[in-house]
Amino acid sequence: MSENYIVSARKYRPSSFSTVVGQKALTHTLKTAIKNEQLAHAYLFCGPRGVGKTTCARIFAKAINCEHLTADGEPCNECESCIAFNEQRSYNILELDAASNNSVDEIRKLTDQVRVPPQVGRYRVFIIDEVHMLSQAAFNAFLKTLEEPPEYAIFILATTEKQKIIPTILSRCQIYDFARITVTDIVEQLQRISQDKGVTAETSALNVIAQKADGAMRDALSIYDQVLASSEGNITYQSAIENLNVLDYDYYFRLDEAFRTGDVPQALLIYKEIRDKGFDSLYFVNGLAQHLRDLMVASTPQTVELLEMNNDIAQQHIKQAASFNTRFFYMAMDLCNTCDLQYRETSNKQFVVELTLIKLCQIMGGTPVQQPPQPRVQKVTAAPAPTSQPAPQQSASAPAPAASKPAAPAPQQVAAPAPVSQNRPAPRPSNPAAPAASATRRILINKQSSGNGATAGEGAEKRHTTRTADFTPEQLVVAWKKYINNNPGEIILLSAMRNSLPTKIDNNTYQIEVENNVQVEALSSNMTKLLQFLRDEVENDMVSLDIKLSPKGVSTMAKTDREIVKDMYDRNPKFAQMIKDLKLSMA
Repeated sequence: MSENYIVSARKYRPSSFSTVVGQKALTHTLKTAIKNEQLAHAYLFCGPRGVGKTTCARIFAKAINCEHLTADGEPCNECESCIAFNEQRSYNILELDAASNNSVDEIRKLTDQVRVPPQVGRYRVFIIDEVHMLSQAAFNAFLKTLEEPPEYAIFILATTEKQKIIPTILSRCQIYDFARITVTDIVEQLQRISQDKGVTAETSALNVIAQKADGAMRDALSIYDQVLASSEGNITYQSAIENLNVLDYDYYFRLDEAFRTGDVPQALLIYKEIRDKGFDSLYFVNGLAQHLRDLMVASTPQTVELLEMNNDIAQQHIKQAASFNTRFFYMAMDLCNTCDLQYRETSNKQFVVELTLIKLCQIMGGTPVQQPPQPRVQKVTAAPAPTSQPAPQQSASAPAPAASKPAAPAPQQVAAPAPVSQNRPAPRPSNPAAPAASATRRILINKQSSGNGATAGEGAEKRHTTRTADFTPEQLVVAWKKYINNNPGEIILLSAMRNSLPTKIDNNTYQIEVENNVQVEALSSNMTKLLQFLRDEVENDMVSLDIKLSPKGVSTMAKTDREIVKDMYDRNPKFAQMIKDLKLSMA
């Protein structure tokens, strides 16, 4: 290493307002105040670390003492005052690090210095860095001097935690809030530095460095030096992610495909691959949450500008986001947030992450995840007990719908739900975090489906047209039973559906009365898919369903075996006949 080597954070530290990165509005205000000679006696520069607070304080101090100020308020860097400042021998500028000099004695030494007027120039500038670290007694000792300083004294206080400064200090300062430096500004600055150094750097690699810096230019320059040291003059994307131990975008995009198709095994294998590379699971979860957030803002033109990344990667996110609907993003981010909260408390951390990935796959491409029943309000609307309904196998002779429709192909007898037709919008997933049902619940469904299976032609037209065909209650019952026959694997749901057929309340609203909270939860969790099927069968998107808990289902008391058998005897004629045939006693 050369003896004259200087780290980039020092070598490329701005020496004028025009070279400060990411603070154009603030530096313009300071230059205007200098040109118009409207200087306050105390300033407070606050903001995140590495955004230029101390740098701007030094440039400001140099500019107000410059003998040949430029027309736009910049120091000339040629007069004696500027040269003395650049060579760090100016007596007009005094810096104090309050993090290590926070006692009353240090402040008293500072106030003694304030009494000495400048020998060259017009002002003496006192820069106190990390001023929030001063003790309460030191603040009080400094207060009088800050309130009534000599006319040649100017104080510039810098802090990352403005909330820790006492109000009496804040009220005596002009406050300037420095913003986090954007990824774009950091990348542009790193490109200029790379050109100056004669280094080849891929934009995607600089984007990784900028995101790792989290809005701090100083951190970005330190990370840049770290990557450059191992890149031999050629900074590539691969070298950057390997050196900084950053998870490649490709993993997240591969997971997107697994979520879109409901490929649970693939999602779990990708997670294993990530763990095998040594990445922490919580780091992965947070990275996935950020990726989903970026996809969400990339999904609409109005929010694309919220993406903090270069254009090439932004376009990749926009293309990927088109594969999902907005509902997926909301539910997926909520699942990641829940995983983040549970991760810190659970003993089996891998299981929590894998369960989250399974749920993410089920949003778009699989059976919605059913949440365990939650406590419900046990208030019940009086209603007659449900009448006995014929068994599903006896409904084969039910009348066909009046509307002429092509016969549907016979479903395959498998446990998975029937695949969605290419010419019909895919059913929207049910929300796994939906609130628990009360005794009487109204399920509200968006009348316009948001599926992403159809791409053009008739399928696209159906997605944007509300169907309002007339249908009879008998036709809806036929569709209801058809769903039962098509989905033999959904045991709990089908049990609830067989015990209660929909009854008409008004034009397009039907009611289902169920026996217990388990059935309420089963219907609620699958309501989106069930409603979509019924609406497609009767060609009416206005169909809605109410779920009503039977008064008999309110009791949470456990039944004895005798009570269970008695209930079956009273409600099931076939069971009662079997008891009689076997000459068994119900006593």
